[in-house]
Amino acid sequence: MPTKRIIDVAGSIVLLLLAAPLFCVIALVIASNSPGSVIYRQVRVGLHGRPFEILKFRTMRVGAHAERDSLAVLNESDGHLFKVREDPRITPVGKWLRRLSLDELPQLVNVLRGEMSLVGPRPLILADSGYTGDARTRLSVVPGLTGLWQVSGRSMLAWEEMVRLDLHYVKHQSLSLDLAILLRTVSAVLSSKGAY
Repeated sequence: MPTKRIIDVAGSIVLLLLAAPLFCVIALVIASNSPGSVIYRQVRVGLHGRPFEILKFRTMRVGAHAERDSLAVLNESDGHLFKVREDPRITPVGKWLRRLSLDELPQLVNVLRGEMSLVGPRPLILADSGYTGDARTRLSVVPGLTGLWQVSGRSMLAWEEMVRLDLHYVKHQSLSLDLAILLRTVSAVLSSKGAY
């Protein structure tokens, strides 16, 4: 088993065990504040273009995905992503979870399954993927829970800059780069800069 995969398995197990009480609290808060499932499942594009079901704590009201087209005029992204800073579909609890990136915690299960890594390009939904030209190179590595996007501005970055950072990661990936990104992720999450 490659060293990176060993780190992913060990890291996800430890983090899942440590975060178990927090998972319970978040689940109770979501369930008590809005109807619907606590966990949101969505198909994303993984390694070599294989689809997989990503797990997140639900931050939007039920049926929010069907409302996306009607909100297209509010899209603040200049590329393939759909980003709305004040998205009306997000619940009050969801806004708090997103600001602290706690909605992403269930993806530790995706890491444990091997669908994701602790570090790598963020997996996108097919509609947002823009997987043409150089951007297809993102698919040559396992997508990550965090990556260079997340520690370099998150949602404030232009699409071209996001792709450039991902391609840099693919070209220069190493355990030392992964460690640096993980350490920078802590400060990025605590600052909440670009999180929405």
